[in-house]
Amino acid sequence: MTATVTNLANVRGRVEQANGLPNAHYIDPKIFEEEKHALLFSQWAGLAVGADVPEPGDAKPLEFLGMPLLLLRDKEGDVRVFQNICRHRGMILVEEPRRIEGAIRCPYHSWCYSTRGQLVSTPHVGGPGQNTHTAIKRDALGLIEIRSHIWRDIVWINVDGAAPDFEEAMSDLMARWAEFELPLHHGGHDSRFTLEIATNWKLAVENYCESYHLPWVHPGLNSYSKLEDHYNIEKPGQYSGQGTMVYRQLTNEVGAKFTDFEEVGEKWNEQAEYIAVYPNVLLGVHRDHAFAIILEPKSHERTVEHIHLYYADAQSDEGLRMRNTQLWKTVFEEDIFVVEGMQKGRHASQFDGGRFSPVMDSPTHCFHAWVAEQIEAQRASACVAE
Repeated sequence: MTATVTNLANVRGRVEQANGLPNAHYIDPKIFEEEKHALLFSQWAGLAVGADVPEPGDAKPLEFLGMPLLLLRDKEGDVRVFQNICRHRGMILVEEPRRIEGAIRCPYHSWCYSTRGQLVSTPHVGGPGQNTHTAIKRDALGLIEIRSHIWRDIVWINVDGAAPDFEEAMSDLMARWAEFELPLHHGGHDSRFTLEIATNWKLAVENYCESYHLPWVHPGLNSYSKLEDHYNIEKPGQYSGQGTMVYRQLTNEVGAKFTDFEEVGEKWNEQAEYIAVYPNVLLGVHRDHAFAIILEPKSHERTVEHIHLYYADAQSDEGLRMRNTQLWKTVFEEDIFVVEGMQKGRHASQFDGGRFSPVMDSPTHCFHAWVAEQIEAQRASACVAE
């Protein structure tokens, strides 16, 4: 596949003069393939959440940009990510979510692996009744593990293995939200949902970054958290988003609220923040709950959003949780027509990527500039390699 080369010089300019990314970055499958490597495989990208595999032995097959992966909580309780293939002939190992009671057994020739990925059994590999062979070095044929890290229950992966250590890459955000470095309890089945959207994944990031659209797209939310109550958040090269100074806690019919996180100070009484962590994780923190949205790019024009809500108290009120889930589901569904409409708009041949409000759109421009920087760096590296 011959790469499409786009001119990104003006994308990285000052927000006052910059254009957005060219149309091809939303509608061209060749650019999607380029971005897969430049933006997603080379960074700490969100894959899933630890709550997807709550108990030791739980396994969940996933696909990440065409790559078959296996999310697994090993018998010692650690979450791991492996390529979901046998080292013998590349057969898929686990087809459906299930509990691994003993070993992970390949259904093709019955090679078996421990939940830590070691190859432990190779039946008849040396002939009938001969379960070993000098050419088959079990120590060198364990499952291929993908570099991973758990933070805020999100399973972050770095496919190419070349990103800085997670704590280094995320140090600024971790310091910003130090008060929220507390146990997070997933709300359970009533605190997760998915949205399938006909859009490029980057448009979901761009929309999440800014509060400019609130009065027209989220009138309910804007009725108490107005545009003027928001502020921009920008850390070039890492994340951007927005915050509010008037977060309003949800209450039930008798006035009860969710339990606050223990260490949050007065700053967070009515303040909340919503940050897009590049490339594909959208996070929200409040004094009494948090959420994570993992964007799963399915193609250049299709994205699945996986939404999870978390609480300070593992025994939070079920009815209140369900109301909170529905509240956020309504908000996120209100964005669908916007990101799908922008996706359709990218097929207008004379659209130049658009312009940014220097005041209201700077968090979105921050993301565009990062995308352009990463792609240009990869192109430069490819030229050197040639």
